[in-house]
Amino acid sequence: MKALDIKLLRDLRLLWSQALTIALVVGSGVAGFVTTLSAVDSLERARDAFYARAGFADIFAGVERAPRAVVAELRALPGVADVQVTTEHAVRIEIPGVHDPIIGQLIGVPRDRPLTMNRVTLRRGRAEGGPGPALADGALPAWVSESFAEAHGLEPGDRLQALVNGRLRTLQVAALALSPEYIFAGLFGAPDPRGFGVFWIDGDAMDAAWDMRGAFNRVAVKLAPAASERAVVDALTRALAPYGASLAHGRDDQISHTMLGNEIAEQRVLGTVMPAIFLGVAAFLLNVVVSRLVATQREQIAALKALGYANRAIARHYLQLVGLIVALGLAIGVALGKWLGLMLLGLYAEFFRFPRFDHVLEPSLVLVAGGLSVLTALAGTLGAIAATVRLAPAEAMRPPAPGRYRPTLVERLGVLRMSTALRMILRQMERRPWRTTLSVGGVAAAVAIVVLGNFFRDAIAHIVDTQFNLALRNDVAVWTLQATSERAAGELARLPGVTMVESSRFVEAALVHGHRRERTQLRGYATHPELYRIVDIDGGTTEPSGLGLVLTDRLADKLGARVGDLVQAEILEGRARTLVLPVDATVREMMGLNAYIDRRVLNRLLGDGDLSSGFVLKIDPGSEPALLAATREMPRAAGAFSKATMLRNMEEITARNIRIMSSVLTAFAAVIAVGVVYNNARIALAERAWELASLRVLGFTRAEVSALLLGEMALVIAVALPLGMLAGWGLVHVLVGALKSDQFFFPVVILPRTYAWAAIAVVAAGAASALVVRRRIDRLDMVAALKTRE
Repeated sequence: MKALDIKLLRDLRLLWSQALTIALVVGSGVAGFVTTLSAVDSLERARDAFYARAGFADIFAGVERAPRAVVAELRALPGVADVQVTTEHAVRIEIPGVHDPIIGQLIGVPRDRPLTMNRVTLRRGRAEGGPGPALADGALPAWVSESFAEAHGLEPGDRLQALVNGRLRTLQVAALALSPEYIFAGLFGAPDPRGFGVFWIDGDAMDAAWDMRGAFNRVAVKLAPAASERAVVDALTRALAPYGASLAHGRDDQISHTMLGNEIAEQRVLGTVMPAIFLGVAAFLLNVVVSRLVATQREQIAALKALGYANRAIARHYLQLVGLIVALGLAIGVALGKWLGLMLLGLYAEFFRFPRFDHVLEPSLVLVAGGLSVLTALAGTLGAIAATVRLAPAEAMRPPAPGRYRPTLVERLGVLRMSTALRMILRQMERRPWRTTLSVGGVAAAVAIVVLGNFFRDAIAHIVDTQFNLALRNDVAVWTLQATSERAAGELARLPGVTMVESSRFVEAALVHGHRRERTQLRGYATHPELYRIVDIDGGTTEPSGLGLVLTDRLADKLGARVGDLVQAEILEGRARTLVLPVDATVREMMGLNAYIDRRVLNRLLGDGDLSSGFVLKIDPGSEPALLAATREMPRAAGAFSKATMLRNMEEITARNIRIMSSVLTAFAAVIAVGVVYNNARIALAERAWELASLRVLGFTRAEVSALLLGEMALVIAVALPLGMLAGWGLVHVLVGALKSDQFFFPVVILPRTYAWAAIAVVAAGAASALVVRRRIDRLDMVAALKTRE
C-alpha cells in the first residue's frame, strides 16, 4: 500500500466516531430523498398502470335522468373518443353487529355490454361475467370495494343490507374489487374505509330499483388524441343541460385522482426540501471536520510536501478521506431509504388501493442521490482542501500564530465578578469568533430540524381540533340526495335526544369573474350558525349574514376577486340559472375552495322555496344509537354520519401515520443533533489538547479541566437553542408555503411541547457527547500533548 493510503486508514481509525456521525447525517439526507421520491415513483407507476389497464375516463358528468338515446349524440361531439353511461346512487348500508352509520355507492354493471372505461378489477371471489342477477331469495350479488370489505372482515358469501330507493335489500358479497375511480375511498376528502364502501351490482336490478330502464344518471368520456378537455367539458355540459346535469369535469376535479395527485405533489416537495436541509448540515459538518483536521495535521502536510508529494496527491488524499465517509453515508441512506420506502408504501396501501403496488427504486434515483452526496462533499471540503494544498512547507512547519489576547466583551462592559473557568471559556469563544459562530449555527440547525420534524403532529392536532370542535359543533349530520322542504328540520327535531337542528343547502355552481372560472359549491349556511360554522386558520369565525358570498382566500385569488367585486354564479343543478353576487368577505381556511352564502338568501335567489339538503344535529349524551336508528326510517334521509365515528375512523389511519412519519423525521433530526454536537466537542478536544494538558500539569483537576471544554459546549448549546427554535419556525413557514395547494393548507402551529422536545433532544445529544469527551479527557496522554514544535 502507498504511504498516503496507510495514512488514510489510520486517520479513519482515529476519526471513526466522527466519520460515523457524519456518515449518518449524510445517510439521513439520502434516506429522506430516496424514501419520499421512490414512494412518488411507486405511486405514479401504480396509478398509471392501473389507469391504462382499467381504462380510467378523462371526463365525468352526472345527470338527474337522461335517455340512452342521448349517448349517440354525446359520441358525436368533437373530441370524444368513447362514452360510457351507468346508473349510480348513494345508499345506506347496514352490517349485522355494526351500529355506526355507513354510506355506500351503488353502481350498476350492464349485463349486455362490458364496461369500456373504469373497468372493475376483481381480487377475490366470482370472476366471470358481471355480479349476476338476483338470487332465489332476492339477494343481489355485489362486488365490494376491497378496502371496505377488509375493514369489516367481509369475505365472498357474506351478506349485508342496503336501503335501495326506500326498500331494504340484501347484498351478498360475490367478490372483492378495485376501480380506478375509487383508488382513494372516503367521504368529504377524508379516508374512511369503515364508513364508505363501493358496491357494483347487476345493472338491470339497479335500473329496476330506481325506475331507470332505458336511462342513465352517470356519464364517463374518453378523449380523442389531441382533443381539448376544456372544449369537450363545455360541449358535454351543454348537451346534458336539459337533463338536470351538473357541470362536467375532468380528472383534476375527480376526488380520488385529486387526493392521489395531492399526495404525490406533497411527497415531491418533502423529498426535496427535507433532504436539502439534511445534506446542507452534512456539508457544514464536513467543512468543520476537514478544516480542523487539516489544522491539526499542519506538520504532517509540511513533511509530505518536503518529501516530494505534490499538491494534487495531498488534495486527492483528503478527498478520498471525505469520499469514503460520504460513500458510507450513501450506502446507509440507500439501504435505509429502501426499507423506509417499503414502510411508507405499506401506510399508503391503507389510503390508496391498486391491483399491484410494488416499491420501485429506480437506478437513476440512486445515481442522483450519489451525485447529491458528492456535491455535498465538495461543497463542504473543497475550500478547506484548497487551502491545504496552497500551504507552503516552511509555513506549515511553524506553529500557528498565537491568538490576540485581551479582555472579553463581557469584561469590557464591566462584568468582572465571574469565576476563572467562565472567564477562560468566554475568552476562548470570543478569540475564535468564526469557529464559535459555526458551532452555534450547527447546533441551531439541529434544533430547527427537530422542530420541523415534529411540526406535522402539531398541525394535524390543530386541524382536527379546528374542524371537529370549532367548525363542526354538531354530533350527527343528516343529508338528502335532493333538496327537501325545511319541514324536515322539524321532523328531525322531534327525534329521540335531539336538542338543536341547523339546516344547510349545498348547490353545485361555477363561479366566474372576468375570464376566470372555478367550479365549487355554494354552501348555504344559517345566518348565525351555531353548529356548522365558518372557522379560519386562526380559529376566528365568520358569518354569512350579508347578501353576498364569503370566499376562501385561495378561491378568491384563483378568481382574481376582492371584497366588493361582483361574481357570476352559474347554477349547475336543476334548471340553468346565473346569479350575480357580491363578495362580502374572504376567509383563510385550511380545506378546499369554498364559497359560503346565507341559506335563506340562496333559496330566495334560486326561487325554489325554503329548501335544505343537509341538517346538523346536537343531541343528548348517549342518545346517538337511538337517533341513528330513527333516521333509517326516514325515506328522504340519504345518509347520516356520526362525528365521533368519523373522527375515530380517521384517527385510526391518519393520526397513526402522522405519528410514524413524525417519529422518523425526529429520528433523522436527532442524528443530526448528535452529529453536530459530538463533532464540535471532539474537534475542540483535539485543538485544545495542549492547553488542557498544561492545565493538568499546573494542578487543575480532571473535573476542572473538563469543565473548561464542556462549559464551552454548554454555552454554545444555550445560545443555539433560541436561535434554532426561531430557525425552525422559519423552516416550517417555508415548508408550509411549498406544500400549499388548492385542496389543503397546513396551518403553522408549533406547540410548546415541540420546542421543549427539540431542546431535550439537543441537550441529550450534548450530554451524551460530554460523557464521551470527558472520558477522553480523563485518558489524555499529557506527555504526547505537551510536545512542542520548534
